[in-house]
Amino acid sequence: MTRTPALLFCLALLLPLASAPTLAQGRDAEAPIEVEADRLDLDDRAGTAVYTGAVDIRQGSMRLTGDRVEIRRNAQGQLSRAIATGERAYLEQQPDPSEPMVRGWGRTIIYHVAERRMELIDRAELHQGGDTFDGGYLEYFLDRRVVQARSEGEGVEGRQRIRMTLQPEQ
Repeated sequence: MTRTPALLFCLALLLPLASAPTLAQGRDAEAPIEVEADRLDLDDRAGTAVYTGAVDIRQGSMRLTGDRVEIRRNAQGQLSRAIATGERAYLEQQPDPSEPMVRGWGRTIIYHVAERRMELIDRAELHQGGDTFDGGYLEYFLDRRVVQARSEGEGVEGRQRIRMTLQPEQ
């Protein structure tokens, strides 16, 4: 009997992934959500779900992986943030079917759902098409296609110079 409330909470926590186009664009929003992990800890009052152990979350073109992934809801019960951590946490999503996949890596990845903004922290790497960005801290706004990069920042070990490669337009 104690499993049912936890399962319902988990489904309620992840349901906004399926219904909100803010996390998964267009066809992604209608795709099923698949989660694999070794462990799940739910806290209904805090509005959090913490997955640990080779976490892999997929929905359509969106994929989020890490050693630990924490999903947070706001006061209205909507998904507000996903935080993945690990030696190489990973996030990918295709913003639009006509655009290349966006892929990001870091020791910490914070996805701000309402803003459609990714923070890639420590050994950060971002790829879209042939363009690449590397550094200590990268911030990417999916809708505006804006990248902000820094060699240092909170959560970044040491100074990690910014490097980028931009392919010429065809």
